[in-house]
Amino acid sequence: MDKHPRHRPKRRYPEAKREIYISEIESCIHCGQELKARRNWHVRKAIQTLKGPLFLAGRAKECVKEACAHKGTRYYASQVLSKSLPNSTYGLDVLAYIGWRHEHDQRQLVEIQRELNQKGIEINERNVGKLYRQYLALLGASKENAHRKLDEIVKKHGGLILGVDALQPEGHGSLLYVLHEILSGAVVSAIQLEGASEEKLTDWLRKYQQYPLLGSVSDGEERIIAALQNVWPNSPHQRCQEHFLANIADEVLADDAELRKQMRMDLGGLPQRKELPDHGSFF
Repeated sequence: MDKHPRHRPKRRYPEAKREIYISEIESCIHCGQELKARRNWHVRKAIQTLKGPLFLAGRAKECVKEACAHKGTRYYASQVLSKSLPNSTYGLDVLAYIGWRHEHDQRQLVEIQRELNQKGIEINERNVGKLYRQYLALLGASKENAHRKLDEIVKKHGGLILGVDALQPEGHGSLLYVLHEILSGAVVSAIQLEGASEEKLTDWLRKYQQYPLLGSVSDGEERIIAALQNVWPNSPHQRCQEHFLANIADEVLADDAELRKQMRMDLGGLPQRKELPDHGSFF
């Protein structure tokens, strides 16, 4: 009897929320030319998160100036790196949940698997162990291969563009801070803190202080911005456009809901629209 190779069944989530991102970097760091969005997605996948399935896509930009010595350099959509590791179908919040429950709460991996299953995450004990090892590797900021990769980027571009994001897994008050490099599209390191402070974040980032920083991107959290400025005081910083627009929207959501409610009340008495018979076009 012939044996067929094992394969992973494809999971489909037709009702998954969609999040699509384009690189936030506007111009080439070498020549200043406005960047052009690439036609293809550098990330396009469905992932499982603690808030439900998510379809995630990211599109990079590139320099197209003929005279630029770095024509074709890609600037990846850093936002996707704060959602999921490359080649992973699970969200970073799932990794953080596994790591915290195992390290802080001393839960066995099989117990964590049952908890995740109850939360709607399709996962077996083997994959829980795999994600836990990824979590440990992510926290291992002194990995030789990570520093080797950063050395290559500095040699090619003269410095790094770093992004920092924080996420809070459901069920506890800790925050997972993720550091990623935008020119390479690589996740560099992470730290999980129950009581984050400017000092702790600064100490974490100082492990990379030897690298010149061309610029940084983060949300509006003051502790992150302060830590970046402490380590690289002369480097420009840009606030993440996604978080910026979301914060603006938060201010008007209540008024918008009230406006929609008022419109329904005002328009509710209007007669229903009746379909008119089709007598053809006048033209």
